[in-house]
Amino acid sequence: MMNRARELDAADPLGPYRDRFHVPEGVIYLDGNSLGCLPKATPDAMRRVVEQEWGDGLIRSWNDAEWFTMGSRVGAKIAPLIGAAPQEVIACDTVSVNLFKLIAAALQMRPGRKVILSEPGNFPTDIYMIEGLERQGLATQRLASRDRMLDALDEDVALLMLTHAHYKTGEIFDMAALTKAAHDAGALVLWDLSHSTGALPVDLNGVGADFATGCGYKYLCGGPGAPAFAFVAQRHHVDLKQPLTGWFGHARPFAFSDEYEAAPGIERLQCGTSPILGLTALEVGVDLIAEIGVDRLYAKSRALSEFFLECLGELGVLHELVSPAQSERRGSQLSFHHPDAYAICQALIARGVIGDFRAPDILRLGFAPAYLRFADMAEAARHLSEVLASDEWRRPEFSQRAAVT
Repeated sequence: MMNRARELDAADPLGPYRDRFHVPEGVIYLDGNSLGCLPKATPDAMRRVVEQEWGDGLIRSWNDAEWFTMGSRVGAKIAPLIGAAPQEVIACDTVSVNLFKLIAAALQMRPGRKVILSEPGNFPTDIYMIEGLERQGLATQRLASRDRMLDALDEDVALLMLTHAHYKTGEIFDMAALTKAAHDAGALVLWDLSHSTGALPVDLNGVGADFATGCGYKYLCGGPGAPAFAFVAQRHHVDLKQPLTGWFGHARPFAFSDEYEAAPGIERLQCGTSPILGLTALEVGVDLIAEIGVDRLYAKSRALSEFFLECLGELGVLHELVSPAQSERRGSQLSFHHPDAYAICQALIARGVIGDFRAPDILRLGFAPAYLRFADMAEAARHLSEVLASDEWRRPEFSQRAAVT
């Protein structure tokens, strides 16, 4: 098993990229689908911005260092990773805020329709944003299971809002088929790409998507709380009216006019002042992931997960896989059901194998292909086998759930 892993690592064209990330010694990091590892170039980039652009340049850096257009610049770099044009993506705010803006915009573009269709078990913030608009009388939430989604698309639906790769199971939606079905019903479509961007191939324009958003701190390695991004198809730019009409989305922000005038194009999706330090870290991660290439990352991701399952099989580890068995139907993760998943997760972390737990009973292991090795898969499988065989996960300190996991 380990010999085979070493052979695969020796032949891996992405192997050298591991040295471009800070991966702590003695840690097998299987939680890059929650927070990506730190690119080694990020601290120097942050120091440059803090010490030179902020420290010496001060307010002049809004022009001299092009801070003012940084959201557009980083968004344009993200665009090829999701099959969009540079002028269709902007890096700004958070996924939650962008969801609110895009849902509200879609409702205005579909007068007479108030239903936002999603699925039960979607990532909570997605559903919470619908609920918030519903409490204001602006929207009506409708949830349908995956096998009933097409039946739920009717003339009342303004927007179909789904997550491309499910955060808990990793199951992938057929983006093209569902986008077409929604359009056939007269609805718009918003895709949450938080668990896809930088790990899976996405072609928003190829499928005719209307809107999308995603975070910058998972596979894009932008750091904790990194700015998110938002996509609006260019055909909608003229009609786009987002509700958070902050000064950075104004056509002439430094005119300081009392009347709001939306900026042309994707810039109108901005709200408050751009977080320059956060965008600096995000840009480093985006540049690195773009250099590696999404297609190569996706191929390695599938190979890593398949090899991990192969290792479990050789070790005789009985498991209940929640993720789809076919690698082409899941994101860059494997999720397993176990009634004591939390304790097992904590026991693995104590051994240096960092995965995560998703309530109520899911052990989730993420495979960030930019910096993981096949040897990590073999070692992680061995640790999981030993944890289960020894019942060490039953120790009291592993069974007490913390507030944050």
